[in-house]
Amino acid sequence: MRSRSQAPRTPSDSLETGHPASSVKEGSRHLAARLDDAWLRFQTRLAIRRGHVVTVVPHTGYGTTSWVRVLARVVRSDPRDIGDSENGSKRPLTEGMRGWRNFTSAPVAHAAVRITVGGEVHDVEADRGGVVDVRIPANLAAGWHKVSLQSGESDVVEAPVQIVPDDADFGLISDIDDTVMVTALPRPFLAAWNTFVLNEHARTPTPGMAVLYERIVRSAPEAPVLYLSTGAWNVAPTLSRFLSRNLYPAGPKLLTDWGPTTDRWFRSGREHKEGSLERLAEEFPHIKWLLVGDDGQHDVAIYTEFAQRHPENVCAIAIRQLSVGEAVLAGGRSSDAGPTPGVPWIYAPDGAGMSDQLEELGIITSGPRPTELPGEDVPGGAD
Repeated sequence: MRSRSQAPRTPSDSLETGHPASSVKEGSRHLAARLDDAWLRFQTRLAIRRGHVVTVVPHTGYGTTSWVRVLARVVRSDPRDIGDSENGSKRPLTEGMRGWRNFTSAPVAHAAVRITVGGEVHDVEADRGGVVDVRIPANLAAGWHKVSLQSGESDVVEAPVQIVPDDADFGLISDIDDTVMVTALPRPFLAAWNTFVLNEHARTPTPGMAVLYERIVRSAPEAPVLYLSTGAWNVAPTLSRFLSRNLYPAGPKLLTDWGPTTDRWFRSGREHKEGSLERLAEEFPHIKWLLVGDDGQHDVAIYTEFAQRHPENVCAIAIRQLSVGEAVLAGGRSSDAGPTPGVPWIYAPDGAGMSDQLEELGIITSGPRPTELPGEDVPGGAD
């Protein structure tokens, strides 16, 4: 079966031709959007001259037994980044790129992408930033599966997707910066660090958090684990390598596009997190989420408001307390949590402290704690 769907379009120039969309006057759009389109046109022309090829970067998706959310990004990449690996197979683009190069790869605006799920073919369209984020009907059993993606004559790549059981009633949503990894950077510098410097060796895992998450997954083996961050899709491969190397459970990463929008200079990270939580509450109305974040940004306020709107979808809220030095770099601490009847809050500086409190609440099972986690490949390690 073949189906056709499109990502929602936003008024923008055709980045391949340089001609403005006929229904939008160039002067009526925000200066940030016009500058961003000019930069993307320059990137595209330069990439074509250098012989860069269209490449699909797969990300981990999720879904239910009746639908799947497929996530990917289409860019023009240097063929050397996807050359042959030692065993003769194609090396994924996610293994060949580091730091700033993830941001200099030209996205393919409105790229046509063919997705194969369970033997059925679906033709979809990326957005202006090359991001594929589509929900596709599917008939898949609970567990981990692979979907294949191709854009034009690009190599076919596979993206892992986690299908959540229909009777699942518990899941984990975790922040990344200052929650599972120690950032130790002033907030104004964080975006630049992520953009131009970051690789998976440049960050320190938060003490005890990987063991905590392993205990959570061991207590509820079929529970979905999602990582919600204000980071850009460009750094998803690096974040995936960090999580895998430090033995965090596999799971989708819900990131955001980077750069200006059609009406503002910068995207709102807070709006991204709030919208993602609302979407998950709608998609999985029977799941109670354990929300994990830190007290150095907006997590406390975001989780408070979500718990007040959807108390039936929150099992508990766990907040990592930053050290004095980390709090200074983060720009201070968030305000105290608001009233959330029936939703327990716990606070601790590390995973061990959270683990003890979650065990007291009965959210994770008691028993011997693992001293070492298995170092095997994770199903979601593709992105």
